[in-house]
Amino acid sequence: MTKTTDRPAPAAGKARVDVAELKVNVAGLFQAAGLPETAARAMAQALVEAEQQGLGSHGLMHLPLYLDRLKAGSVSTADRAELVSDQGAVAVLDARHMLGHLAAEQAMALAVEKAKSFGIGAVAVRHGFHFGAAGRYVRQAAEANCIGIAMSNTKPMMPAPGGAEPLVGNNPLAIGIPSADQPAIVMDMATSEGALGKIRMAARAGQPIPPTWAVTADGEATTDPDAAIRGMLLPTGGPKGFALALMIDLMCGLLSGGASGAEVRPLYGDVAVPNDCSFLFIAMHAGQFGQGAALPQRAAAARGRLLASKRAAGAERVVAPGQRKWEAEQRQQDSVDIDETVLATLAKLG
Repeated sequence: MTKTTDRPAPAAGKARVDVAELKVNVAGLFQAAGLPETAARAMAQALVEAEQQGLGSHGLMHLPLYLDRLKAGSVSTADRAELVSDQGAVAVLDARHMLGHLAAEQAMALAVEKAKSFGIGAVAVRHGFHFGAAGRYVRQAAEANCIGIAMSNTKPMMPAPGGAEPLVGNNPLAIGIPSADQPAIVMDMATSEGALGKIRMAARAGQPIPPTWAVTADGEATTDPDAAIRGMLLPTGGPKGFALALMIDLMCGLLSGGASGAEVRPLYGDVAVPNDCSFLFIAMHAGQFGQGAALPQRAAAARGRLLASKRAAGAERVVAPGQRKWEAEQRQQDSVDIDETVLATLAKLG
C-alpha cells in the first residue's frame, strides 16, 4: 500500500496510507474470504472510515478476526438480514450472524424508512455480530433528517456495584441529531470507563491503561491491559453506568428475541462459535414531528452556543460531541495514519 507524506509527519508507530488504495486492498481481502463485491466494499468503507476518525480501536485492528471468523463459519457471508417481523413502525431482523456493519446499515435504513411514514421507526436485530462504532449509524439517520439512536449488547465484562463477577457488557450507545451546519451532533459512548478496543490497543503497544478502567479477575485495580482483558471492565459513572448498560442489554436482547447477558459470546473467543449479539435502532423524523428544517437549524444554534461558551482556565477550546472525530475525518480524506503493526498484519493477510 502506498504511503503518502502530504501532511505533517504521522506520530511514531504510524504510517500514512492512501485512502482509496487502502479501501481497495481491504475490500479485496473480504472478497477473497467469500463476501460479495458490494458488501466487501461496504465493509472496507466502514473500517477505513473508523481509522479516518481516529477510531483505530473500531477499525482495521479487527480485520484479522473478521476474516478468521468468516473462514471458521461463525460469521456468514450473507449481505442481507432476514425480515422476521414487520408491524407498522416496528420491525425485527435476523442478521444470521452476518458482519455487523452490514446488518446495522440495513436496520437503520429500515428504521429511517419507517420514521418517514410514522414519525418514528424502531428495528431490533438478533443473531448479530460486532458492528464497529455505533456513531456511524446515527449519522446515517441524521443525513435523512432523523434523530437516530443505536445500541448493541456485548458479552458480560462489567460487574454490578459491589459485585465480583461480570454481568453485563460495555454496551455501546449512540445518539445523533441532524444539524443545519455539518456535521450531525453525535454522542457515541461505551458504558465502560474505557473501551475494550482501546485496552486491546494498549496491550499490543505494551502501554499501561488508567487505573479507573478495569480490575483484575480478583477485583483488584490494575493498569496492566492484559490483566484487564482477563479481568473485568469498570462502568462509567459507577452504578449509573452499570444500570445504563443493563437496560441496553435488555432492550436489545428482549425486543429482538435474541441473546442477552451471558448468552452473548466473546468476540475474541472461539472463532468457530458465533458472537450472537443483539442490536436496537431507532429513528425519529423531524418532519413528522412538525419541525422539518427547524430542528437542524435549532440544533446548529445550540452547538454554536456550546462552542462559543466560556472556556475553563488552560483549555484551548470547547468542543461539541462528535466534533473531534469529524475533524479527524476531514483531515484524512485522501490519506490516513495507520498503526504500523496493523499495516504489517494487512500485508501478511494480502
